[in-house]
Amino acid sequence: MASPEIIEPLPAAEPESRRPKIGFVSLGCPKNLVDSEVMMGMLHSAGGELTAEAEDAEILVVNTCSFIDSAKQESVNTILEMVQHKQASGGKAKRLIVAGCLVERYRDEIQKNIPEVDAVVGTGELDAILMAAGLAPKAAPQQDSPFNILPQSLVSRAHSAVHQHSRPEDSGVQVQMEQQTAASRAEGDLRQQQGRFSREAWDGASAALPEYLYSDETPRILSTPRASAYIKIAEGCDHPCSFCIIPQLRGKFRSRRMSSIVAEAEKLVAQGVREITLIGQDTTCYGEDLGLKDGLAQLLEALAAIPGLKWLRFLYTYPNKVTTKLLETIAKHDNIAKYLDVPLQHASASVLKRMKRGGNSKIFLDLIEKARRVVPGIVIRTSFIVGFPGETEEDFNELCEFVKAARIDWLGVFTYSDEEGAKAFELEDELKVPQRTIQARRRKLMKLQQKISAKVKAEWVGREVDLLVEGPSEETELLWEGRTIQHAPEIDGKVFINDFGSHEELVPGTFYRAEITESHDYDVVARIIE
Repeated sequence: MASPEIIEPLPAAEPESRRPKIGFVSLGCPKNLVDSEVMMGMLHSAGGELTAEAEDAEILVVNTCSFIDSAKQESVNTILEMVQHKQASGGKAKRLIVAGCLVERYRDEIQKNIPEVDAVVGTGELDAILMAAGLAPKAAPQQDSPFNILPQSLVSRAHSAVHQHSRPEDSGVQVQMEQQTAASRAEGDLRQQQGRFSREAWDGASAALPEYLYSDETPRILSTPRASAYIKIAEGCDHPCSFCIIPQLRGKFRSRRMSSIVAEAEKLVAQGVREITLIGQDTTCYGEDLGLKDGLAQLLEALAAIPGLKWLRFLYTYPNKVTTKLLETIAKHDNIAKYLDVPLQHASASVLKRMKRGGNSKIFLDLIEKARRVVPGIVIRTSFIVGFPGETEEDFNELCEFVKAARIDWLGVFTYSDEEGAKAFELEDELKVPQRTIQARRRKLMKLQQKISAKVKAEWVGREVDLLVEGPSEETELLWEGRTIQHAPEIDGKVFINDFGSHEELVPGTFYRAEITESHDYDVVARIIE
């Protein structure tokens, strides 16, 4: 197990011989990271001890991603790496557990082709991690909080070192599912009737869709820096996007109860968390299955009122779900990031139709104009897929013109990945775009965005901002790094710090006032002024 990807240990609360050591690797998106944190919380509460050293691990866990081919390959490579550690341990590593999305897709194949894997745990059965590890739920005295915060986060995610922040144990490791499995969205019910969630062609896949939801009472170990945390507000997805298999992997859309989310946020803030990022497959659908109108706006109102919460943002919005009420709520509260993450996927109406998303460049430009009008200074983040089956030069050129007109602040470009099980996989071969063309289009779009980004970032020079300092830069020991409220964790550009001002040293996880002094294509440079 490569040490940069392993979580540092928590102090043992009982004799080492009674606490099996567990090495944990989490791959994929922040939503997957929250699943990892929940499983780690369950394992620790049941008597396991996390270790950052593969050589010491008696139990190895890999939480996998299966979104696109490159993610699947990374997951397989990591599993095989853990197999090597297990074989080289001389019998010390007794169990290798594979969890997550790859299990939902290839459950039988994993166990058949990699016999060294002792157990698999799907996305909807996180509580099964205990049985897989050979641990039993263990009761503990009821205390105030179910969370642990690790002394150091995953180095592979460029997180800063943080101080150990203790917390009491939860009152046991019983599965804390929210009692709402009967709730659903009309769109989800319709999609299910149309076969959207069918996994019949997946050898070994469970017939029952995942229904699990963690709650504020679920044991969880935070692996993010002390000042920041993710909260997953919903699980699953009902949208029909033809390039995506997440609905089959994660199940129908289901929201957590608002009271549970608020309780979790309050506990996190009480422990020193100052930045919360809300995540879900589609946060803008939040609460629809619970009968709420503008549920995300209501949730933001409730969370923004929590004393001590300095920054609040949400990710993964669906374009036609961005309401006026939501934008007005963002504008109303100083601690809600003026930030809209809305993956548009494309701008050509014909491509979007084949993607089963709808929309066009005019609709999207109107949305961006409205967001900027209602929320002055808002930062827009989006992502596009190039090379989708049937994408013509005319379609791609329309996308380029859209990018020029929209002046997106943060933009990611993905190359189309042909995923078995997705509807786009079944499109005629003659519609498939050659890989060479796909890569060329990605390079052209990124070069176009580079020029736009450089102009946008130049406008930052001279601004005074609140800066969350994360620690020394990985690129050079001469600089430190931080983020503004308009930088989401891990995915946006960086703020490099080259002048500490009156401070001899900076403290990671602390907010400072800073001035932007230089700009580059994607990043800016700042000096501390307070």
